[in-house]
Amino acid sequence: MRIVDAHVHVWDADAVPIPWFRDDLGLPRHAAAADLGRELGQAGVSSAIAVQAADSVAEAEWLTATAARDPYLRRVVLQYSPEPGRAAGATAVAFSPAVVGVRAAVPQFAADLSDVDGLDALAEHLGATARTLELLIRPEQLPAAAALSRRRPDTAIVLCHLGLGARTADAAWLSALAEAASAPGVSAKVSGLDLAARGADESRELLRSAFALFGADRLMYGSDWPMSTRTTTYAEVLAATRRALPALSPSEARAFWSGTADRLYPFTA
Repeated sequence: MRIVDAHVHVWDADAVPIPWFRDDLGLPRHAAAADLGRELGQAGVSSAIAVQAADSVAEAEWLTATAARDPYLRRVVLQYSPEPGRAAGATAVAFSPAVVGVRAAVPQFAADLSDVDGLDALAEHLGATARTLELLIRPEQLPAAAALSRRRPDTAIVLCHLGLGARTADAAWLSALAEAASAPGVSAKVSGLDLAARGADESRELLRSAFALFGADRLMYGSDWPMSTRTTTYAEVLAATRRALPALSPSEARAFWSGTADRLYPFTA
């Protein structure tokens, strides 16, 4: 079964500063593409999509240049900085063939996302250029993703980490996720969930709920490397995802492991 990892990060905190990076986070200063490639090769993963870790133009240029010469990456998602009067970090390289989407990392904004400057304009631009809008949001903001999708139906929207991350999968999150999934233009990544630490029953119930709401053709695998490997290995992240999956038909398995990612993040070269 071909596997695409739809959510990884690479960086060099010495060459291109990452504002949020601290040594006490337990993360490597150099999350190198070569190190990732070894992990992917050993796990039998064919390719990955790199998501920009911060939001500077310098980092965006470094990331696209890295992807252009790496055999596993090739595709990148850049980061949008929603500050009034400031262009997105993606602007300088928005039409690079490697750029398949832009992520708005906005969990600190209002629940309805109304204070995220330029979000609708960004969504419209991405839809017009056949690129995907990613949203890194908290559970309370999930209904706003559906509302945005209905305003911009030509734009594919992808939720990072099921809009949950490592938080507890409670009834409020599930209700909000159901609202997000009610918009057919919204898909999601099964990433950043710390499934290896959740326990088998909780992990299976979490993914059962996600597949019931979205279906395999709107879900995709992501490891969140190297964030996810602070306490475990890449191989265990992949294994924990496999263990938590509901029973899938061959076509559903192909969609989840590679087809959804290839459809929503097509190579533009």
